[in-house]
Amino acid sequence: MAVYAIGDIQGCYGELQALLDSLQFDPASDRLWFVGDLVNRGPRSLDTLRFVSSLGDRAITVLGNHDLHLLALASGNKRFKDSDDLNQVLDAPDRDELIHWLRHRPLMHHDKQLNFTMIHAGLPPQWDLTTAQACAREVEVVLRGPDYQDFFDRMYGNKPNRWDPELTGMDRLRFITNCFTRLRFVTKKGKLKLKLKGSPLGQKKKYIPWFAHPRRLTRNDRILFGHWSTLGYQHTQNTWALDTGCLWGGELTALRIDRSPPAPKQYQCEGQQDPTLF
Repeated sequence: MAVYAIGDIQGCYGELQALLDSLQFDPASDRLWFVGDLVNRGPRSLDTLRFVSSLGDRAITVLGNHDLHLLALASGNKRFKDSDDLNQVLDAPDRDELIHWLRHRPLMHHDKQLNFTMIHAGLPPQWDLTTAQACAREVEVVLRGPDYQDFFDRMYGNKPNRWDPELTGMDRLRFITNCFTRLRFVTKKGKLKLKLKGSPLGQKKKYIPWFAHPRRLTRNDRILFGHWSTLGYQHTQNTWALDTGCLWGGELTALRIDRSPPAPKQYQCEGQQDPTLF
């Protein structure tokens, strides 16, 4: 049995199938981990959702920011722009089934046997792994519960920007959600800088990639993440960055994680979007 962790797909279904063909993926025995952002901006979000959900327990998916955006649109939040690609999902005859499936995906997955943790974006330096798991469960309970529509109505925003265990209510849920699905940079004091994008090169010295913070409490934990295409594939400080910009004409990356050392395999993508337009 092989276990592969795969970077952000964002609706690039054809590229995903080409990558799986190159891996000789066998759904009867192999397993796939997806770092989130299955949908949006690429041309075939609907096909991607249908395929990944059809794999059942042969696939593990954590939620990314684009997945949450789709869920927010489906729940009635129309304050932010949708796209033709997401409308394919929203107008599909199996929409309710797919949305229900997506809403029940976790924010974080930890496998003790493989000794890997998977998230979409990042973790604040103040969290150890136990705290991160507990925080993920707090939001997952809301996403799967009767009040999920209220959550999606109030999810968007950049505040609060620093962890405080005394946070409550929507402030606490929003902070947790932003860490797992949007985080790239933090300050030396551990504040989230959610508006910063791009490569770490050229940023002011006070802005640090979340994984490079010197007091990060998860520095001894092996973490897989996506969300940050300008990093490219990299293995540093016990983290593996897997978003290699398939959507933008980069690669789609699969990392085999049941072998030591983990081995990446990539499929070169034609590119479905021009990054200068976003």
